[in-house]
Amino acid sequence: APGRRGYSGAGNAEFLHRSIVPTMHYQKSLPRLPVPKLEDTITRYLNAQKPLLNDDQFRKTEELAHAFEKGIGRELHEQLVAQDNQNKHTSYITGPWFDMYLKAREPVVLNFNAFMSFNPDPKPEYNDQLIRATNMTVSAIRFMKTFRAGYLEPEVFHLNPEKSDTEIFKKIIRFVPSSISWFGAYMVNAYPLDMSQYFRLFNSTRLPKLNKDELYTDEKAKHLLVLRNGNFYVFDVIDRDGNMLKPSEIQAHLKYILSDNSPAPAFPLGYLSSENRDTWALLRKNLLENGNEEALRKVDSAMFCLSLDDFPIKDFVHVSHTMLHGDAANRWYDKSFNLIITKDGTAGINFEHSWGDGVAVLRFQNEVFKDSTKTPAISPQSQPASVDSSRAVQKLDFKLNDALKAGITKAKEKFDATVESLSLNLIQFQEGGKELLKQKKVSPDAVAQLAFQMAFLRQYDQTVATYESCSTAAFKHGRTETIRPASVHTKKCSEAFVKELSKHSTEELQKLIVECSKYHGRLTKEAAMGQGFDRHLFSLRYLALSKGLPLPDFYQDQAYARLNHNIISTSTLVSPAVQLGGFGPVVADGFGVGYQVHDDWIGCNVSSYPTRNGKEFLQCIHKSLEDIFNVLKGKKIGS
Repeated sequence: APGRRGYSGAGNAEFLHRSIVPTMHYQKSLPRLPVPKLEDTITRYLNAQKPLLNDDQFRKTEELAHAFEKGIGRELHEQLVAQDNQNKHTSYITGPWFDMYLKAREPVVLNFNAFMSFNPDPKPEYNDQLIRATNMTVSAIRFMKTFRAGYLEPEVFHLNPEKSDTEIFKKIIRFVPSSISWFGAYMVNAYPLDMSQYFRLFNSTRLPKLNKDELYTDEKAKHLLVLRNGNFYVFDVIDRDGNMLKPSEIQAHLKYILSDNSPAPAFPLGYLSSENRDTWALLRKNLLENGNEEALRKVDSAMFCLSLDDFPIKDFVHVSHTMLHGDAANRWYDKSFNLIITKDGTAGINFEHSWGDGVAVLRFQNEVFKDSTKTPAISPQSQPASVDSSRAVQKLDFKLNDALKAGITKAKEKFDATVESLSLNLIQFQEGGKELLKQKKVSPDAVAQLAFQMAFLRQYDQTVATYESCSTAAFKHGRTETIRPASVHTKKCSEAFVKELSKHSTEELQKLIVECSKYHGRLTKEAAMGQGFDRHLFSLRYLALSKGLPLPDFYQDQAYARLNHNIISTSTLVSPAVQLGGFGPVVADGFGVGYQVHDDWIGCNVSSYPTRNGKEFLQCIHKSLEDIFNVLKGKKIGS
């Protein structure tokens, strides 16, 4: 029962758990992200180009690629390898990748920020907005304290959990020095993951600056930022001794904010964080010069941003809109994350992407969900503490001149217009999932990706550049690598299903699916091992530009630009904590596809702008999945 925890002093109540293996035990000995061989990269690049080009185009691209490989590409590659050898504390992608994100001038909302929504609390009465906000806030603070104390279980990918995810293994490995601990885990088929991003989860913000933004973290700050109705509130959640405030006091302060009748501000500051980054940088300079330095520092250094929305959720599409963008008046998109909780207790996370990737956010989300549902700090019967919240909670006041008011008005117009043009649609395919696919010995991820290729061909009669993100967290300072799901195999298989169904027997179609699955499995393995081609080519291009060299012809090829204009951008995750996830299209004429392959169903969440029809794309995905599943079951299908 919630009552069994004493919140006096720094007892166990302050922590989620106390791992006997220190959180950062493996960090020192993580393997380094390999720089692939240039010839492998060129081969993989050409394999990805093949399904997108006709013979003449491909010949031209092949010539440019081989010339690059023998000439300037070789020189750049050797420089990259030399540079990498001099920077053994990090990975070759770290600098260029941070730069890519931080130099981008588009608004972060819809272009970079992604969302993941939480499943509801299994106990319905705990889905009350105040109760859930209190419990999740307490769990988030506990996560932060556990991480900073070094008690958070290290993030490890277990291929053989019976051997490695055991008390006995942990008791042994904790005595193995950090400099070689990774090898100890590797011996039992366990792969520790990079945790260098985790510290940016808290007290962190992306600050807009001209040409290139900055990441700012202030671990000394003890307060939480709460947004409601466009108003900004802060209160301390950690006391002078570093202990967490009692849950009943946090509950009291949140209750005070939820019952505050202050009108919404006429010029809500939140809109500024949805602006073009240079525009926002200039407005921020104006804000600072106009006497808002103290208030902005509170916003930037806050532990995280808790956004409390005043409406209940209608359906899944409404969840997606609320968590992906919502009302910018009640968000601060620059915070490392916004924890959003609506009137009916629906919760989600919208996170800024430059500081980190899905792995860190997902771990946080899993721990917060587990802790807040299994050992909630307060119950529906809990009474808020009788404290004077009007003294503890500070409402931030921003001084706005005419230029700032005009800036906010303009930001709001732009934001509203963009959101207005965004469509979000989703489906749940109920006729099978991971279990059946594994039974048939095909990769569930490969089948989902094949369905997207088939669907696009059915809808638009084309094969286009497709992106699937893959974590490279198995390496020190790894980020992500791209899997290129559109291949000659998926193209051949899609054409058989969509255009030549009558020419193929069910056995032949099954063979084509298996081919796709094998090839996709190989691509996935390569990407996870740092053996994709996208990050390598990206780094070589970055190196050329940073040295002031003219951009090599290889990068000026239209085919290179087209491959990096990702019309179908996809990302997947499955977790007991997550209800759905999604993100905006990465190009104006693209689809953003968040998908989950569960044991017996498949979920798909698609974003698009008016040049593409997301609803129809999903219908085509549904049809493709139906066809693939029927063929795998040995049924004959009609067109």
